[in-house]
Formats: sequence, structure tokens, C-alpha cells
Amino acid sequence: MADRAQPVSATPGKIVATVVATIIFGALVAVALRAETGRGLGAPDWAALRFTVLQATLSAFFSVALAIPVARALARRRFKGRRLLIALLGAPFILPVIVAVLGLIAVFGRAGWVSEFLALFGLPPVQIYGLHGVVLAHVFFNLPLATRLILQGWQEIPGERFRLAAQLGVDGWAMVRLIELPMLMRVVPSILAVIFAICLTSFAVALTLGGGPKATTIELAIYQAFRFDFDLGRAALLSVVQLALTIAAGALALWLAKGDGFGTGLDRHVRRWDGQAALARYGDGTVITLAAGFLLLPMLAMALNGLPTLLDLPPQVFSAALTSILVASVSTLLLLTMALPMTAAIAQGRGGVLELAGILGLAASPLVIGTGLFILIRPWGNPLTWALPVTALVNAITVLPFALRVLVPRARDVVARQGRLALSLDMQGWPFLRHVLLPRLKPQIGFAAGLAAALSMGDLGVITLFADPDVATLPLQVYRLMGAYRMDTAAGAALLLLLLSFGAFWILDRGGRAHVEA
Repeated sequence: MADRAQPVSATPGKIVATVVATIIFGALVAVALRAETGRGLGAPDWAALRFTVLQATLSAFFSVALAIPVARALARRRFKGRRLLIALLGAPFILPVIVAVLGLIAVFGRAGWVSEFLALFGLPPVQIYGLHGVVLAHVFFNLPLATRLILQGWQEIPGERFRLAAQLGVDGWAMVRLIELPMLMRVVPSILAVIFAICLTSFAVALTLGGGPKATTIELAIYQAFRFDFDLGRAALLSVVQLALTIAAGALALWLAKGDGFGTGLDRHVRRWDGQAALARYGDGTVITLAAGFLLLPMLAMALNGLPTLLDLPPQVFSAALTSILVASVSTLLLLTMALPMTAAIAQGRGGVLELAGILGLAASPLVIGTGLFILIRPWGNPLTWALPVTALVNAITVLPFALRVLVPRARDVVARQGRLALSLDMQGWPFLRHVLLPRLKPQIGFAAGLAAALSMGDLGVITLFADPDVATLPLQVYRLMGAYRMDTAAGAALLLLLLSFGAFWILDRGGRAHVEA
């Protein structure tokens, strides 16, 4: 197939994949060469390693354990607003971490809503900083992801299974044992591994809610070695440890994802006859209400706290907002420049190595890539002057795996359906892209661009390594305001960040779908 005539050349995609792989591997090699392996890990490093594994384990366990009843309730019930609620489950994915943290503090912090409620009964306030705060924030971000994945597992059970179960009078524990438990045993282990891997590389949550000798993750230790001690050897050594952990967790997730499902049915609508007793209905309703409240209350609290100061923010906040818009715009353009040629090449059967290059961004955390780029740039110039370009580049590389997952399936379908016809009309290269492929990819391009803009707008990672005191993106500015205990101003800036992130996603995603809805 590789030698067959194709409507679009795969060469640009191969070049882009090579550049992406070179940047990532170059950064990783720079980190590995700088690492002082003979020095070994000190006691604080081992403590950071233990805390990283512990918080990731607890975060994955609680996220999945709480997601199972929520997904089960959503699978069994049909109600008004169900689709909207499921759609809202995707919101935390593009919600800036610093915004979510401020919302969680407003609800679960020492002066938050929960503490004020407990005070009515003479109980002490909730302490959000430390291990439980980090786990709480990770559950907030990953509970929706786990719910969506488990709900998908429930929806993949053929409707004929439930119809047969209803005819045989199967309900209650028998339904759990015969149908639901086998599905959960198939999908839950891989979801646990995926969330464990995500939580290993969480930086902003640990930076804002962790900290201190007893609550420091490896990424936070890298940041501290980099910014405060300027010990590049220790930062590089910790980066190697972080990379090994991430690769091991990713490999485990891929291995666990294998397994046989329930087979295919007749694609009939899945209807549930079980769980119709009053107790089951009230139980499902309670679970769904609690989950929706847990996810929506922090955003509501942050909005209420930030609204009074939104129009009275200091000039440096708006300057940081313009910087964030610039970084997000450049990052989005870089993402599309990388993703579209690679998508065209992969869609024509040039997968394999190109797809592997595309997912490399998941293997190394942004902080590790940023550390490597800092080491590479330093001999040739001041890395601080490259803060914004490097942030935009790393953000684009980080989003590239998600963008390819969005673009490639549709592009494969278009090439399969239209490729031969285009070749018979001698339509190749740019004419094929302009008249056939790109118009049919507009919804996917809009979604991928919106994802890149929103995630880049809210990123609080690489910029913390490179930024000097005079340069800040909006998330970094919010973090600095929190550090100065100007919580009201931080809440207003966070609300502005939330509006910018969701606005960028809505505009770009809507723009991509405009012609479809017209």
C-alpha cells in the first residue's frame, strides 16, 4: 500500500513527525546526559517518589470507585438534562487547573462552604492542603473521565443481553454478577492505570494544594530543584525517574486495555428493565445529584467569588491575559501545523512510526520536556527570553496526541471513500486537500483547535520554569496572586481565565461546525 499512488504526499507528515520526535528525544537525551546517576536519590527524593505513587494510587482508586455508581445510575436512567450532564462531564478536561483549585478552596477550604456548614454543628473546618487536598482535586478532574469511560463500557453491552435478562427475570445481585461485574472487571483495571498515569504527571495541583516536605511530588521536586536550587543535575535525575514511572504506567494501561468484550449485537437501542424498584430509582437519583453537585459547586463558587472583582482587576492581570491569548494562539497554530500533515499521512496508511511519534508527547511530561529544552537552550542564550515560545511549543506537543485521535479516524474515512475518485480525476496534492479533505475535516479541526487553545490558555506548567518576574501568563498571574494572599483578586482573574478558556474552545469548535449546522 505504501507504493500505491496517493492523493496527498506523505512527505510533509514524515518531516513533521521527525521534527516532533527530534524535539522530544532531544529534550529527553539532554535530561539523561545531565542526570548524575551516580549521585543517586537523596532522602527528600525518595519521599517525593513515595508521595507521588501514593497520591496517584489513592486518586485513581477514589476516582474509579466513585465513578462506578455514577456511571451505573446514568446507564439505567433516562431524564431531562441527561445529555447535558454527560456533556458537562467533559468540562473539567479543559477547565484550567488553577481555576478548579480556587473553586475547590471556596467549597472545601478552611473558610469554604463546607467548613461554614460544619461550624453550625461545632465541628472543626476542613483542611484542604496536603495529601487529601491533592487527592480531592485529582478526583474532581478524573471522576468525570472515569465515569465517561465506564459508562461507555455499559453502553457497549449488547441490548439483547438486557432483553434476555428481563425475560428470565434477572435483577438485583444476579444482574450485577452475570452482566455488570464481568464488564467492570474488563474495563476498570485499564481505567485505573490510565488515571494513575495522569496523576503521576500532575504538577499544578501539587504546586497549589501540596508542597512541603510531606506533600511533594516528583514534578514539584523537579520544579524546586530547578527554580530554587538551580541544581540541574538533580532536576535531570528526577526527570529520568519521572519518565520511567510514566512509561511503566502507560505500558500497564495499554496491556490492561486488551481483552474480549461482550461481542456484537444487532445495534438495537439499549433498554434497561432492571432497577425499577423505588429504592433503586431514589438511589440512582441521589448518586447523580451528589456527583453533579461535586462537579458544579466549585465552578459556581469560583464564579460567585470572582464576579465582584472581575471589572476591577489590576492592569497586570489584563497584560497577563493578553500574553495567554498570544501563547494560546501560537500554540494552536503550531498544533494544526503539526497535526494536519501527520493526519494526512497516517490516513493513507503511513501509520505506525508516525502515530508513535504523535503520542510521544504523552510519554514525557511537559515539565520534563521543558527541563530538557532549558538545558539545550542555555549554552546558546538566556532561556528566560524563550519562555513564551517554549511554552507554546510544549503545549502544542502535549495536545498533539489528542488532536490526532480526533482527526485521524475521519481523515481515514474520507481518503477511503474519496481517494480513488480523486485519483481518477487526477486531483492530487493541494487541490485534494482544498476541495475534498479539509472541508470534510472542519468539525474535527475546529474541535482540535479549540482543545489546543483552551488547554494552552489554562496551562500552568512549563511557564513556571522559564518565566521571569516581569512575564506571566494568566494562570501564572493567578498563582502569584494566591501566593500574595490576594484571594479576591485571584478569584476575579480566575473567572477571566475561565471565560477566556471556554470562550476560545466554544469559538473554534463552533467555527468548525458552522458549515455542518448551516
